[in-house]
Amino acid sequence: MKKQFFYIVLMGLVAPLASCNDFLDMEPMSEITPEDYYQTVDQVEEFTNQLYADILTTHGSYSSTFEIDKDTDNQPSTETPGNKYDNTGQWKVSMDNSSWSWTNIRNVNYGIEVITENYENGTITGDETSLKQYLGELHFLRAYAYFSMLQKWGDLPILTQAFNDDEATLVEASKRSPRNEVARFILKDLDLAAKYMTPDFETSHTRISQDCAYLMKSRVALFEGSWLTNFKDTPFVPNGNGWPGTAKDYNKDYQFPAGGIDQEAQFFFQEAVKSAELVAEKYKNSLTRNTGITPQSVSDVNDYFYMFGDDDMSTYPDVLLWREYNKGLGITNHLEVIVQGGYDVTRSMVDCFLMEDGRPVYNSSIPYDDQTIAKARSNRDPRLVAFMKQPGQINYFINEDYPADHARKDEAFPPLDVGDGTVNRSLTGYRIRKGGSFDKARCDQWNSYTGSIVFRATEALLNYIEAEYMLTRNIQAGHILEYWKLIREAAGFTGAAADPQTTNTYTSIDKEKADWGAYTAGKLLTDVTLYNIRRERRCELMAEGLRWMDLIRWRALDQMCKTPYHVEGFRLWDVMQNEYDLEPADYDGGNDAFVTPPSRGQYIIAYENIQEKSNLYRDGLHWMMAHYLEPLPIKQFLLTSSDHADVELSPLYQNPYWPLVADSPAEQ
Repeated sequence: MKKQFFYIVLMGLVAPLASCNDFLDMEPMSEITPEDYYQTVDQVEEFTNQLYADILTTHGSYSSTFEIDKDTDNQPSTETPGNKYDNTGQWKVSMDNSSWSWTNIRNVNYGIEVITENYENGTITGDETSLKQYLGELHFLRAYAYFSMLQKWGDLPILTQAFNDDEATLVEASKRSPRNEVARFILKDLDLAAKYMTPDFETSHTRISQDCAYLMKSRVALFEGSWLTNFKDTPFVPNGNGWPGTAKDYNKDYQFPAGGIDQEAQFFFQEAVKSAELVAEKYKNSLTRNTGITPQSVSDVNDYFYMFGDDDMSTYPDVLLWREYNKGLGITNHLEVIVQGGYDVTRSMVDCFLMEDGRPVYNSSIPYDDQTIAKARSNRDPRLVAFMKQPGQINYFINEDYPADHARKDEAFPPLDVGDGTVNRSLTGYRIRKGGSFDKARCDQWNSYTGSIVFRATEALLNYIEAEYMLTRNIQAGHILEYWKLIREAAGFTGAAADPQTTNTYTSIDKEKADWGAYTAGKLLTDVTLYNIRRERRCELMAEGLRWMDLIRWRALDQMCKTPYHVEGFRLWDVMQNEYDLEPADYDGGNDAFVTPPSRGQYIIAYENIQEKSNLYRDGLHWMMAHYLEPLPIKQFLLTSSDHADVELSPLYQNPYWPLVADSPAEQ
């Protein structure tokens, strides 16, 4: 009988499918059998290239990397936040869940299995260095896909092969391994990736490299070390109080490989330090430097600004991996149109940036004034100055005669209402242009060819700083101060402002309450250095899609279980109101209101403009502990149950505080 390449936990089936259209009745990516395929290096490359598009967020249907951080304290959603910020039960356990999708992991497992076998048998023709490179990339892609799953689900089945259609085998394979074991598996895959890949295999940095593997390893290790530390003694970690894995025989006597949870966390922090240092040492002296200028003409030079919006990112040494777009080949994106309209950031994000003297806005030698956008941007962290939009700026000065439909020559005051529908409404009034190019030719709908950064070396320095500090709690340890100053100097700070000790001296955490990163387990941090490490990360990586990952590993949302959070924007009810022709109906809380009234304070509040009961977020954002992880779909419990009816007979277990009943909300 032909081997069936599927998993019960992947596709939710326990019997072979007969449909010739079903992906499971054929080898991934092709109907060609293993005997006829994966026989040349070119075929292996083609298979690997397809997985780039399927697995890497930046390589699929690309609208904007810079919108991934929406639904956080950095960036608001376009209109309303997701159900994760509702505490009235809108997010419920589903019968099925498309997020519980193992297609990518199944495909890459199949490729690794067949290609490795053919390679070891010597049946693949072509350059061996290239073959090993692509095999290394496959291990990286599996690690990347698994890490995406780990962030959503925690404990996971660890699957490395394609199985025959034997129900008992498939049920056994569906068992969830403790999350730290999954993280260890990911690290091993990344080690294999680095082992197979050749340093500097290609110099354009459009393919995954050894450096990417080390950077990714530091990211995963820092994530898991942080999670184990911050969720200790809770059901969200193995052997924690109420951990659901204990209820299953195969996990009830689990022992951490390092001995205990503290030692396990230390293992991950150590791995993060080692791998991050490999990248940091290689690139620390070649970080692209910010001049602090928002270009307004072709003569304005700021490589740091252009790095995020260039069509050729191979010239920036600290860009470790980027995705190239090509208008001639019809491979385009939507980025420049989004930048033209602008995407919002919160007041919390803007206020998090330091003044140019390296001190917080509330304790600077330079008086801070946010009466207008221009003033809020003045004398600030050069990164904010470079990227924050200001009314009156020029939006394009390249290819000015190009007939683009979505270009605006001059930056206007942020539209607070949808108006005539030609512009996107601003929820906060603060908008940034990170990723912009000032090129009018890219302003047609889905015709932009701006590249997309996947990995930057600066993240390695940030990962090292945090992991080393979590191990030592000593700012003088290792390379912490060296790397931190290098990041500050590349950002455009000079003198004492580039010294993180300056920031520490003038920081009061009780004045940072609007920053979710100031919290762990519902309490404000007491460690000023740790907070400023988180601050630096927030500012340097603004709008680069890593904020949610950071927030959940820091356990930075508990405080909203008791106290709702209000997403503030700019200071409308002062000088700025003179720029808008506002009538009472615009802010009276009715269905047509689009801003909050002055009685709520000078700063507008996103989501709370309409006070009707239909607006679930009219009194702010809330949190439930269950929402740190997604609920497993009930269908998977039924399919893996011995009688396919009783969910309790499944080897699977539900995530903390989520019930085993479909269409039911979280318990807390």
